[in-house]
Amino acid sequence: MQALVRRLRSDLPVIGITLFLFENCALILATRGIRYHFDALVLNAQLYIWAIGVLFVMHMGREMWRIRPASPIALIGSTYFTNRETFERYVGGLPILLMQISLLPFFSAIKSAIPTFHAYNWDETFIEVDRFLFFGHDPWEVLQPVLGYAPITAALALIYTCWLALNYVGCAWILFARIDNSLRRRFFLCFALSWSMIGGVMATLLASYGPAFIGPIMGNSHYIVLKAYLRGVNQQIPVLTIPVQNMLLSHFRDSDSGLGSGISAMPSMHVAICFLFYLVAREISPRAGRFFLALFIVIWIGSVHLGYHYAVDGLVSVVAVLALWRVSGAFIAWWDGKIGRASARQPVLRTNTVPAE
Repeated sequence: MQALVRRLRSDLPVIGITLFLFENCALILATRGIRYHFDALVLNAQLYIWAIGVLFVMHMGREMWRIRPASPIALIGSTYFTNRETFERYVGGLPILLMQISLLPFFSAIKSAIPTFHAYNWDETFIEVDRFLFFGHDPWEVLQPVLGYAPITAALALIYTCWLALNYVGCAWILFARIDNSLRRRFFLCFALSWSMIGGVMATLLASYGPAFIGPIMGNSHYIVLKAYLRGVNQQIPVLTIPVQNMLLSHFRDSDSGLGSGISAMPSMHVAICFLFYLVAREISPRAGRFFLALFIVIWIGSVHLGYHYAVDGLVSVVAVLALWRVSGAFIAWWDGKIGRASARQPVLRTNTVPAE
């Protein structure tokens, strides 16, 4: 029990700041008459349960292959229930898990409410910034000689779509794995701040539709060639991002605020979350760091090639995540120091003992 109390006390900054963000998001949404969707919360909980189930199957499959137990049920019991350290680690992670389950539905509601707070008037600016950075060319045009082949485009679309699992399986692993607790808390604090500040505040102030949507929404034909290429590939090999974009456009026109709805290009949360996973992964192991660095680069390139984002969207995301990562680390260190000082001030109870004769 004492270990669980210490865990909860150390997690208070993550829980407290996340709840503060939730409360303010709810108040902001209430000013526009937008309510929090309970069905989105249920769906997000189901996705996290699915993610934990995937991790459980992977872990127990590896352990059974390694140990070859006479009784698989007994192995599960000894691994997760009778092992005190493991049991306390899993139970201790439940408060943050509840915060995670609530986070993305709030973000979806905020993202869907952007048009009620700010006009989408940044697209032309970001197009010009991209063309400046790429010497007068659109970034997708520069990438096209290398990526403009149907199998490559379809593969990038598959990876880009699977990014969603990172928010669930990846977060569940970090929450329950045997890693440094300060690193774990730094990640989840930065995760909550990223979705709120980058995906909420910055996305509202820098509201833009992105290359895939300025045509159907604004009538802007700047990316008509890219859209035609992607549609042509989709006739040969399924490009999984196209039906997702169609769904987002439909939700946007219907003012749907459910889980996964809303359109916002700047900044890119795909790039932001991948970069955050790279920052935490490199602290866990060099191999994991290299993998997530490669994934981060692929997602950033894919976001441009598939028409979701301007290249500058990813650049802004990287800078913002770096700033929040530093702030999160400094805050966790300050909190741990505060707990340490409080523990040092507690009186030590001494008992009189009679020496044995």
